[in-house]
This record gives sequence, C-alpha cells and structure tokens, in this order.
Amino acid sequence: MKTFAFRHAASVDDALAAGAAPGAKYLAGGTNLLDLMKGGVEEPDSLVDLRRLGLTTIAPTAGGGVFIDAGVTNSAIANHPLIRTRYPVLSHAILSGATTQLRNMATAGGNLLQRTRCPYFMQTTFTSCNKRDPGSGCAARHGFHREHAIFGASDHCVAIHPSDMAVALAILDATVHVQSPQGRRSIPLDGFFALPGSTPDVDNVLLPGELILGIELPPSDFADHSWYLKVRDRHSYAFALVSVAAGLHVTDGVITAAALALGAVAATPWRLHAAEQSLIGRPPGEEAFHGAAAVAMDGAQPLTQNAFKVDLGRHSVVRALTLAAGVRA
Repeated sequence: MKTFAFRHAASVDDALAAGAAPGAKYLAGGTNLLDLMKGGVEEPDSLVDLRRLGLTTIAPTAGGGVFIDAGVTNSAIANHPLIRTRYPVLSHAILSGATTQLRNMATAGGNLLQRTRCPYFMQTTFTSCNKRDPGSGCAARHGFHREHAIFGASDHCVAIHPSDMAVALAILDATVHVQSPQGRRSIPLDGFFALPGSTPDVDNVLLPGELILGIELPPSDFADHSWYLKVRDRHSYAFALVSVAAGLHVTDGVITAAALALGAVAATPWRLHAAEQSLIGRPPGEEAFHGAAAVAMDGAQPLTQNAFKVDLGRHSVVRALTLAAGVRA
C-alpha cells in the first residue's frame, strides 16, 4: 500500500478544505476504500477521516419524509423504526447486502460511492481496465463477464454498480445532498450515478472534493406493498446476479402507483419506468406482473456469458411484484 497522510476532520468546513487537496480521499467506514488501497487500485495521497463530524442522525423532515445523514451506518439505517415502518424496502435491501460486521461499519454516503467489483477492476494484475486506467481497454468484454451489465454498457466498460441500498433508494425517489466550498446542492438519485459512455472512470456526478451530507427520502406510498428481491449464487455474502426493488400502491383492488428498479444489470440502479406505467390501472396479479416483466427487459443487450440475466430478470420482476403485492402465487 502506498504511504499516505491522515487527518481527522473537525468540521464539515475543515473536511472540505482538506478534501480539496490534490490526491485527497474522504474516509468514513472504509469497507470498500481500504480494500482498494490494499490492492493498489486506489492510491490517495491523503485520507480525510469524517467520523468526528457527527453526521449520524436519521430524522423526520418537515415535508413528511426522512433525512439520513451520510455517516449513519447501514445497520443503523436498516434497523431504525422510521425506515422499517415507512420504507421497509430500504431496510430489506440493506439487510440483503454484506455481513453484519460490514454493515456495522459501512455508511450511507460510502454505500453510494462504493466501486464496482468487476475482477478486472479489482485486480491490478489485469492491465486492461478503462475504469481503473482510462484508455487501456475493457478486458471483461472478451473475458469473464457472467456478472456484468446488460443495460447501459458501452464499448469502454461493462461493469455494474454493486450496491443493494441504491436500488431501493431508486424506487423511493431519493435525493442526495452534497456540499463543496462553493456551497450546497441537491442531486436526485436518478441523476447521481453515471453510465460508462467513453469515460467509465467517472462513477457519478460529484465534483472533486464534494462531500455527501446525507440522503433525503420523500413520503412514500409503498410502505404496505414493497419488496427487495436479490438473486445470487449463494445466500451468504454474495453480490447479486439480478436484484429487483418493487413498490406498489393499491387502492380498491387496483394499482394506482408503481415503482421498479433492477440492480446488478448496469452501472447504475436501472429504473423501469415503462414497466411501472404498464401496471397502473390494473389489478395486482399474474397477468399484470408478467406483462410488466416483459416490458422491463426491453432493450437488454447481453454479452455471450450473461444472456441468462434477461430471463432471470423477467422471473425476478414477477417474483418481486408478487411478494410486494402479497399475492399468493
């Protein structure tokens, strides 16, 4: 591991000043960043520790939503009464990820910023990775890509975003609040992550040195009918092959609102707006759910080893919607 400087930030302004230095990285839980540093993937000149900033609160907002400070641990989010009662899909998604020990360390802000687990990115012995070394090529395209993207990929990168939490946040229309020395701004989650295009090394729209302060959730209609389904090779501590966050609002036996997002299929949580619209005005059940699942996979562009994700995605959407609706299959 490369030698680096280390300092505890005493305030948000102090963190921003230190984070503006060339080669600086923010450190919260460190569950992803430290792994990348040990492997030589990330080589910061300095780490700015955020754990003394006090960004550890979950609180209701005046508008009826909830604000989650960036430093709140994943375990604290998943087990908080406001999240469990108003946004159970978020609690379910977080508890589907990693181990208890990791959830006790990982933070809300860090979860959004975790980087892909593509083996060609994670292992510096592989020399072709545009995300790690722009212009070097994408070894995954012609190598092992069973777990890679079927939506939104490019010739430059087929990696996926690994977060479970972000997929649930996508259907909750979350907003990410950030701050830089120039001031604060709010970024809707659906505009926070970046598709690879020709710049796969850029994961999101954060500016250099910008700090995540927290995540705001608006009031949700999906508390009674939501589900997070994670399909993986093994149940314990494995990343998803396909995941689905589903939310439904049912009035008088008819779906009046719906939200769907896929995980592990793109470099961003993949929101399924057309599939959502196909559900509106229909009674929850097999016919509506299979129709939405067919629409959900429109436009998929699988590679040779991950074409199974298209069929798996359809079945997973049906299953997630069935569980969300409480319909007995």
